[in-house]
Formats: sequence, C-alpha cells, structure tokens
Amino acid sequence: MLDNRAKLKEAKRIVVKVGTSTLTYASGRLNLKQLEKLVRQLADLYNAGLEVILVTSGAVGAGVGRLGLKAKPRTIPERQAVAAVGQGLLMQVYTKLFSEYGINTAQILLTREDMSDRRRYLNARNTLLMLVDEYRVVPVINENDTVATEELQLRFGDNDTLAALVAGLVGADLLLLLSDIDGLFTGDPHKDTQATLIPEVKEISPSIWAVAGEAGTDRGTGGMITKLEAARIATRSGIMMVLASGEEPNCITRIMEGEAIGTVFLPNQEALVQRERWIAFAGQPQGAVVIDPGAVTALLQGKKSLLPSGVSGVQGRFEVGDIIRVLDQTGTEIARGLSNFSSEEIEKIKGVNTARLPEVLGYKTYEEVIHRNNLVCQE
Repeated sequence: MLDNRAKLKEAKRIVVKVGTSTLTYASGRLNLKQLEKLVRQLADLYNAGLEVILVTSGAVGAGVGRLGLKAKPRTIPERQAVAAVGQGLLMQVYTKLFSEYGINTAQILLTREDMSDRRRYLNARNTLLMLVDEYRVVPVINENDTVATEELQLRFGDNDTLAALVAGLVGADLLLLLSDIDGLFTGDPHKDTQATLIPEVKEISPSIWAVAGEAGTDRGTGGMITKLEAARIATRSGIMMVLASGEEPNCITRIMEGEAIGTVFLPNQEALVQRERWIAFAGQPQGAVVIDPGAVTALLQGKKSLLPSGVSGVQGRFEVGDIIRVLDQTGTEIARGLSNFSSEEIEKIKGVNTARLPEVLGYKTYEEVIHRNNLVCQE
C-alpha cells in the first residue's frame, strides 16, 4: 500500500471536493477558519505547479446562515432561493481567500443537463481545461441549485457524484473527497464500536457495497453510498480517489505527501476513454432494452455488438442516438450504449435476424442495435 500512496505525489491535475458539513457550523453559517485552512493547502498545491479544481458544497448552508434560518429548507422553492443567497456569499469568500495568495478563481455552476447533453459536456470540458491549462485559474464548481429541479435525471443529487464526473471530464489524476467521515469503515463507526477503517480498496466489490450505510448530516446530502458511487465513477475512469475527513489537520497536504489518511481507492487498469465515460456516467439513459442470456454472454464475454436477435423487450420511449440501458432477464443493468434505433423500431425488430431487417422495417439501416464502439459494459 505504501507504493500506491506514493503515487499520490505524481498527481498533476487534482479535483478536490469539500462537503457542506466540513464548510459550515451546525448553525449553517460558514466556518471561515476551516475555509482558510482549505484554501491555504490548495494554494500550496497550486504554487507547486499542480492544476487544482475545487468542487464545493455549502451554498444552501451559507444561505441558511445569512438569512438567519433555524433549519435547512425543505421545499424546492425555499432551497433554490436560499442557495441563490448562499452561492454569492460562498464565492465571495473563496475569491477573497484565494486572492490573498495571488490566485484567480472562476465560478462554474453545473446542472445534470450540462453533463448529459454531449455538446454541453464537451463545452464544459473545453472551458475547464482552458482555465486550468492556459490561464492557471482555480475553477470553483457547484451544482446550480437555483435552477436544478428535483427530478432525479436533472440533479446530481450530491456533489460527490458531481466531483467524480468533473474528474472524469477533465481527465484528473486524483480525486479527493473531503467529508465529515474518516474514510470507509467495515461498519458504521457511530453504531459499531468494532468497525475499523479500510485503508485501501482495490476493487469496489459487492462486499464493499455491503458495508456502506446511509450516513449523512442535516447540513449535507451525501452518505457513504454516494461516496462509493463517486469512487466507482472515478476508478473506472482511471482516476485514483481518496476519501478522508476534511476536519483532519492539514489533510490535503498530508495525503499528497503519501501519509495513510482515509481510504484510497485504486484506479482500474483498463480505464474508460473520454467518450465511454460520458456514455457510462454523465449521459442520462432515456429507456432500456432487455436481452436474452445468449446476448448477455456475447456482450460481456465476447465483447460483441448488441444485435436485434438478442433483444427480447423494450422499456420506455427513446430516439436514434439516445443512451439506453441494457438489462438482462432479471432486470439487472449490464451495459449502456447509444441506440441505432428508436424504441418503436426495436419493438418491430426484436428477436429478428439481422438479414431480415430491411424486410421488417421496409428500409435498409444499421445491423446492430448498439455497436460495440458505442457500448460500455458494467463491471
């Protein structure tokens, strides 16, 4: 493990995510001392020549404190209004603190739609790379809570997922998730006195998912499940991730020096390329197809394209070029990909041999429902 920790020193482009519970007091007001410590460590990395991207929570919490509210708002309009107040305050503080080290910042607010739309996804990537590469600016990223809606497909749900998607978007070397927990434990340390820290995770296996609880705080939205999902996205994208407590003194500096703080998640050897990352994680599926056992074997073991003959069912409505989920007979998702057909067309050609497609549809078209180059299998 020492060798793996030593690799942290080689990271050049780093995404750091800080949670609400780390940035605010229980009252919801910003913890300025904690923010100062965070920015100082990030400034040290920046001045050492590293490229730093910050994904921050805290807009709603900051708004709660500024407006003097006694509790976090529950309704969508309330949360959006409070976030609008808090985001300005949060960015003002970051700009001031970074400027003390001569570092410029840029505010980036993203929604799920920005990631799911391929063109907007690439635009966001180009903007971020220009900021960090050309202008040497520290982007400060948050979800655009003011306009994001509550529907699952239009929200990241938490900034853990957002940070992992950003890390994949810019091709980061390292993702640091700083929260109010010390890392991944064998059980819930608040309930299980025998729970111990897991210092290194080589594979996010079913046993690892099993130890994740629903921990979270009133000020934040993320629990261990969301952090493991972030780790899955990062590691499949070839990015090392460290989960640690943001309240640990000088945690960023010490982690970058290879100290055994928190839990390190090792990247997959066969990392997804940029286009595959978008299909697998950023783009939002518009429907699904159910395939037979033979097609499952062909996709997972034979690395083949998905043919109409292997499809047994269609779910939802989608068009040509949409991302769809590929399900086995039990409803388990085994892959995602870009469909060459609409849902109506697949209803007509499911189970049909490729040679008969022109006859069934009345026109010549693709041979595959999803071509192998546009298909990403789950692990």
